[in-house]
Amino acid sequence: MVTFEGMQLLLNDVRSALNIGSIFRSSDAFAVEKIWLTGICACPPNKEILKTALGATQTVQWEYMENALEVIERLRNEGFKICAIEQSEQAVMLQNFSPSEANKTLLILGNEVEGVAKNILELSDIHIEIPQFGEKKSLNVAVTTGIVLWHITLHQLQIEK
Repeated sequence: MVTFEGMQLLLNDVRSALNIGSIFRSSDAFAVEKIWLTGICACPPNKEILKTALGATQTVQWEYMENALEVIERLRNEGFKICAIEQSEQAVMLQNFSPSEANKTLLILGNEVEGVAKNILELSDIHIEIPQFGEKKSLNVAVTTGIVLWHITLHQLQIEK
């Protein structure tokens, strides 16, 4: 199986196990190395996760740690670039984000209602926002994950040419 070495996700306080399962499935499709589940996130073998993951909990490495900040510090010390997917005044629009092939990347996704927690945003190297043009200014966390992973994958495929 192909993996983009160093591409990991951190899910913090994602409340829907169905969303978590869908993120596992997208992570398998885009060869994510590992998913960190933190805070209130459900963990496999939760039946709702398994329902939408369709086996991806067996193909994507994952680990639960209660404290997201500990995971962030650990991965920062391992050379990861910490990227929060969140709307903020400092955010870079996704189309302007070019992940470096040399960088290990941690993508952080937050709670469906509250988004990425402020203390996590403060520890992030960059905030990335998906431009939106309709009335609603938010996307489902699982949909967001798929869009961001596709953007990074497309960038990686262009580098390999």
